[in-house]
Amino acid sequence: MKISRSSRSRRAAAAVALGSVLALTATACGDDGSAGGTGAEGDGKGKIVFWDNNGGVRTDVWKEIIADFEKANPDIDVEYVGIASTEYQSKVDTAIQGGGLPDVGGVGAAMLAGFSAQNALEPLDERLDKSALKGMLNKDMVESMKAAGGGDGTLYSIPTSANNGVLYYRTDLFEKAGLDEPNTWEKFYEAAEKLTDAKKNRFGYTIRGGAGSIAQALDAMYGQSGITSFWNGDKTTVNDPKNVAALQKYAGLFKKNTPAADLNNDFTKMVAQWDSGTIGMLNHNLGSYQDHVKALGTEKFRGIPQPVGSAGKRVQVSNPVDGLGLFKSSKNKDAAWKFIEFALSHEENSKFNESAGQVPANTEAASDAWVSKAEPTKLAATALTDGSTTIVQLPYYLPDWNTISKADNEPNFQKVLLGSMTAKEFLDGLAEQLNEAQAEWKQQNG
Repeated sequence: MKISRSSRSRRAAAAVALGSVLALTATACGDDGSAGGTGAEGDGKGKIVFWDNNGGVRTDVWKEIIADFEKANPDIDVEYVGIASTEYQSKVDTAIQGGGLPDVGGVGAAMLAGFSAQNALEPLDERLDKSALKGMLNKDMVESMKAAGGGDGTLYSIPTSANNGVLYYRTDLFEKAGLDEPNTWEKFYEAAEKLTDAKKNRFGYTIRGGAGSIAQALDAMYGQSGITSFWNGDKTTVNDPKNVAALQKYAGLFKKNTPAADLNNDFTKMVAQWDSGTIGMLNHNLGSYQDHVKALGTEKFRGIPQPVGSAGKRVQVSNPVDGLGLFKSSKNKDAAWKFIEFALSHEENSKFNESAGQVPANTEAASDAWVSKAEPTKLAATALTDGSTTIVQLPYYLPDWNTISKADNEPNFQKVLLGSMTAKEFLDGLAEQLNEAQAEWKQQNG
């Protein structure tokens, strides 16, 4: 089942019409229509509002950072609002159109282009250039944010961390079954089969079928096919025959070597299910490492980079860099920027990433002792720098990317799992949308 070009065009036209009406209304009220106006610098004091884009999961550590900030800046109060990652984009989009944006919010690479295309974010290049943070942030993460911003080379979000994909596996279950570490795709599938005993509710793998499923499926596809670029000229490679075959094999694990409940599992349910103890392997990112430590200790599992393919090369899709953005409508930008600077300081960025198990953006924080002690974080950082891994860069710069890779196609991936849509039909439909979005982007940025 595809979303046709005409239906996407109608949807785009409707969005433009709505935006025009809202813009005219805003202008009539003395607003310039740019996501609540251009805001103001303020006096560097008073109250600011912070929206956490991973509320619940990261609430405790953000509250610690806020407490530290308010102690160091007694004239500034920070109101924390935690929003679930699955709801964050829609809440921000609604606020962009209707008002009520925060001063500061989590803005990861995957949603960056969509927000910047709506003129909602403050450019941060000059602020960073004048900041004590200049030269203290991972250059690759900064460049990833610039590339994801929509094509104009502007920095709209300050990176906080890299959240690389990881294959977690139960070392105790593997040892008991006489299995090798699943560091190749062949060993991965062998383990998924051998560790499954459905009658005893034991499974070799848990697959992500709910929210966030597309990125994980792409990672498995490109990892197996060995294709190293998302584009071949102006056409996407997602529906290359090698990727079709890879997705077909991967989706074939569902209900055979995975629980049936995986069909609707987002990452929180999937992680909780794996931590309960009867599933052999889990694909997630570094963000769930501490959850596994709490549930299993450090002796019963390992987190390793994605398996290597038949050619002996590891291929992974790019995991979005997370960051903090300053919304253009803020009436207290000076205080909001102080909060961003503080959160990215050595001590605070280290505190955040140690809690999350992710790779810090602050280069001094990345050298702290805990990084070497947190094995998955250390291995992920090494895999990204030692030449062993090729990264397929996802097109975060496309304003439609987040919609295409989530709302438009997550239901169709569930159909693939259920067998009511073939892998080829699914990927052909995804490719049509991506090729159209790429053509529109090139026309606008030509």
